[in-house]
Amino acid sequence: MVFESPPRAMVVVMGVAGCGKSSLALAWAAQRAWPFIEGDALHSAAARARMAAGRALDERHRGPWLRRLARAMADVPGPVVATASLLRRRHRALLRAALPGVAFVHLQLPQAVATARCAARLGHFFPAALVASQFTSLEPTDDEPDVLALDAQAPLATLLHCMALRWP
Repeated sequence: MVFESPPRAMVVVMGVAGCGKSSLALAWAAQRAWPFIEGDALHSAAARARMAAGRALDERHRGPWLRRLARAMADVPGPVVATASLLRRRHRALLRAALPGVAFVHLQLPQAVATARCAARLGHFFPAALVASQFTSLEPTDDEPDVLALDAQAPLATLLHCMALRWP
């Protein structure tokens, strides 16, 4: 599956639960007047229920979700920012193959901070108990040139500034 379109900015803010993906992507979308796609909203009801019950997703759930995300991003005619965990290289590779030119912002933070942030979220389906499994699944992005790695504990204004340097 490859979606052909003219060159345009496509950015996915990625990382473990609680790193601030949605906060950063929403702020970027507002600042740049870009459409925003919340990756969590594209999970199936079964996948959301599975996570809410404290069970991590497996590839049977992730594959269709990633295809829905790629399709949603491809359907946007101009620049777009989205969120997705994309913890494994193969998941990032799937989006690269489907969306030539896509780039990633990897929000990095310590496991204890991510766990505390998830525990403090009210009404979110993802329980803090699953954060450890995300860190187990997380594969480094250090050698991926299309990934901008940022400290998720930096102020939002700093993160936005770093993104603006990459995508003026």
